[in-house]
Amino acid sequence: MSALIAEDEIVHEVDLVWLEDISRLDYVRQSLDRLPTRRGKPAYHRDGRMVGYAQLGPKARPSRSGAFRRRVFWLLPHDRDTDPAGLYATGAPAEAVDARTLAPGSKGYKTERSEGGPMSSATRERLP
Repeated sequence: MSALIAEDEIVHEVDLVWLEDISRLDYVRQSLDRLPTRRGKPAYHRDGRMVGYAQLGPKARPSRSGAFRRRVFWLLPHDRDTDPAGLYATGAPAEAVDARTLAPGSKGYKTERSEGGPMSSATRERLP
């Protein structure tokens, strides 16, 4: 969860790769996943979809198990982008942040928009 991601856990990030246009998203969920490599698109095993991921620089060291902790950004089927009137019509999940506040090595933060304030134009277009 974003509140639990410490700056020292993401200090070796060199890039964030987005698989979707983040300007169209009010928020993304983020987590630190244990992955076998520093770079490249990781496998995704959750419901929903992966919308981005972090790449680590050469100074990042694996854990004793050989895994690297990398951020993965994702959305679930009931998130606001696909269900604007649903569970997160207002508010956002605990691990959600406004994707436009993210950068390599920066946790990002929630904004009025990510908490259900003024919706993005993409979300407004999807409303019935």
